[in-house]
This record gives sequence, C-alpha cells and structure tokens, in this order.
Amino acid sequence: MKDFAELARLRDALKRKAEAERIERERQQQERARLEREARVFQEALGGTVPLKPSGRAPTRPPAAAPHPRQRELDEQAALAASMSDEIDIERLLDTDDQLSYRQVTVGPDVVTRLRRGHWVVQDQIDLHGLRVEEARDALVAFLGRAQRREQRCLRVIHGKGLGSVKKEPVLKNKVLKWLIQRDEVLAFCQAPPNDGGAGALLVLIRAGR
Repeated sequence: MKDFAELARLRDALKRKAEAERIERERQQQERARLEREARVFQEALGGTVPLKPSGRAPTRPPAAAPHPRQRELDEQAALAASMSDEIDIERLLDTDDQLSYRQVTVGPDVVTRLRRGHWVVQDQIDLHGLRVEEARDALVAFLGRAQRREQRCLRVIHGKGLGSVKKEPVLKNKVLKWLIQRDEVLAFCQAPPNDGGAGALLVLIRAGR
C-alpha cells in the first residue's frame, strides 16, 4: 500500500508539473502575441520616417539579462509538494496548548511566545480559502519558496475554520499543520491572534533565505 501511495503522489506531482508547463507555454504564447502587436503599432507610428545614415561607429548593446530558471523552480516545487505527506502523525510534535503551536527542537520556547505576541511583523500572507487540497499544497510550497527568496521571516497562512465544509470540520487546517511541520525552513508557528484571523489562520516563522 505504501508503494501505491508513493506512486500516486508521484503521479500527482507529474500532473502538476505538466499543468505548470502548459500554463507557462500559454503565457509565453500570449507574451509573443503581445510583442507582435506592439511591434506592429510601433511600425505604424514610424510612418514615413527615414533611418539615419551610418555613422561608422560600433553599435553598443546593453548587457543581456540573466536567464530566469523558471523550469527548475517548477521542478523543485513539484518535488517538494510530492514529498509532503498527509499521513504524518503530528500530535506528538504540536505543543499541547489550546492553540496547537509548533517549534523545531533547535528553537527555544520563547520564540513561540514572541511570535504570538507580534514580535515579528507579518511581511506577507496567503489565503488558501476555496482551494482544493492539492491546489492548496502547491500554493503553500510556492509561497514559502517565494518568501525565502525575498528574505521574509514572518508570514500569515489563512486556512479557514472549515465552517463551509461538508462535515463542518477544518480539513484544510489539519492539512496545513502537517505540511508546515514537514518543511525544514519552518522554524515555528502558532494560531493567529483574533485580530489576525484567530482559529482560521497561522503565524509562521521561517528561517532566513540563503
């Protein structure tokens, strides 16, 4: 059964990768179409202008922009998402308080207290409302990666309270707790205070990006 589960996760990761590649191809096609339209508008605006006579000087070119490893990012996100299990037992990893906080063993207990009290300013947030489980997991992976690249430390993850689910259970909240615990960059998290989302959100502290 474990092998089948691994195969299923791998299949899902490949599907997500293929979907991401399709979206990227469509974006590139739209970008090419936009550039072609702008080129036509530019040519029409030139009208009857005459090009300058050659001056004999060597033309200068601006330095080429560094290539953006978009495909590598997509591959890494798919692999990371596939590596996060929904079956992990997290009860022993969560602090037994009424807010189910978490911290890595290398992090002091005062970190969670300071996080809860707003010691760190929330620098970005993601709202996972309305997303399916797989969509939410991919979005969370991308969000954490982007936050590290931007050297952000304190984040808000809004997962909702599950009031709109069939059984009125916080399915997505429980998933998010499991996913975050499996992320090496997540140092600690706790339930957000009432003015920041309360039981429907988490404050997450991540390690500084490299």
